[in-house]
Amino acid sequence: MTPVYLDHNATTPVDPRVLEAALPYLGEHFGNPSSTHAYGRRPREAVAAGRAQVAALIGAEPEEIVFTGGGSEADTLAVRGLVPGGGQVVTQPTEHPAILEACRGYDVVSLPVDGLGRVAPSALDAALTDRTALVSIAHANSETGTLQPIADLAAAARRRGVPFHTDAAQTVGKVPVDVRRLGVDLLTVVGHKFYAPKGVGALYVRSGLRLRPLVVGGGQEGGLRAGTENVAFIAALGMAAEIARTELAADMARLAELRDLLHRELDALVPGGVLLNGDPAHRLPGTLNVSFPGVRSRELLAAIPELAASTGSACHEGVDAPSAVLTAMGLPDERARSAVRLSLGRSTTEADVRHAARLLATQVAAMRRP
Repeated sequence: MTPVYLDHNATTPVDPRVLEAALPYLGEHFGNPSSTHAYGRRPREAVAAGRAQVAALIGAEPEEIVFTGGGSEADTLAVRGLVPGGGQVVTQPTEHPAILEACRGYDVVSLPVDGLGRVAPSALDAALTDRTALVSIAHANSETGTLQPIADLAAAARRRGVPFHTDAAQTVGKVPVDVRRLGVDLLTVVGHKFYAPKGVGALYVRSGLRLRPLVVGGGQEGGLRAGTENVAFIAALGMAAEIARTELAADMARLAELRDLLHRELDALVPGGVLLNGDPAHRLPGTLNVSFPGVRSRELLAAIPELAASTGSACHEGVDAPSAVLTAMGLPDERARSAVRLSLGRSTTEADVRHAARLLATQVAAMRRP
């Protein structure tokens, strides 16, 4: 029996429409998009179309989109392409490792998060100095789904003339994202988080902001990312963006309803209920992070092969330690060690949700027996 897949924050399946958009550029239209002859025309048009589609999804201009090999590269380009050696970066402890590692070697100021996982704009305002070269705060946390008040945080940085980057890996294609309304200067897009293949992403770079490239060579991507473009994956990313743009409202409503049903089912079936981790109001529609008191989440999931879920970010899977995200929020180690992230997606059904709740409740009861 195929396991119920509730790990969409780790990765999503490629949408069949996205796959269809990519295939011509793996076969018939194989040319180099930089070639001026006939074989380069269709690939070049595909790259331009993909750039326009990604830009339209996030309210940017096409020329502000730089294609990358994924989110980690986009995050690294945002930090190391902008911040000079010895510069100061303001971030938070619940960031993705791609940002925390990109900041290594810089003067890092880590802002505290509250018990719901949010950063207060006043804390950022107090942390900014004349040495601050960049603020980088993720739009949503991948473990809890908590959404940050990015527009307010970016406004605080803008008042001091400091560029602002947000890793929007978990929000693009899941909730409305508009770079102008958010007021950000840099924003990371990750394809495999919204039904495009792994290995393709993008960085929004506000017009007029100058970065140094990490990969040098030819002049592709406005000189910010050398190397022949991955045309098939860019076409796929563009199609994923177009689908998200047209179907976002319906997807959000459906996923929020299923997420809340899953929470109610767990509360009803698990003796004593479950503990919600993260912000109950400001969160992703398809993410539910709950703790099962008295049970180790790693052991719980290992005992349920019929369910694909996680104890936190996929980048931390296999690490036998309480979630750094949850402990940064001030939660006790035991609660953090009993937390499970359940993330729903486009293919999740009501039957999946009810079945997952029964599986979890049954196993929790078995593990709690003396």
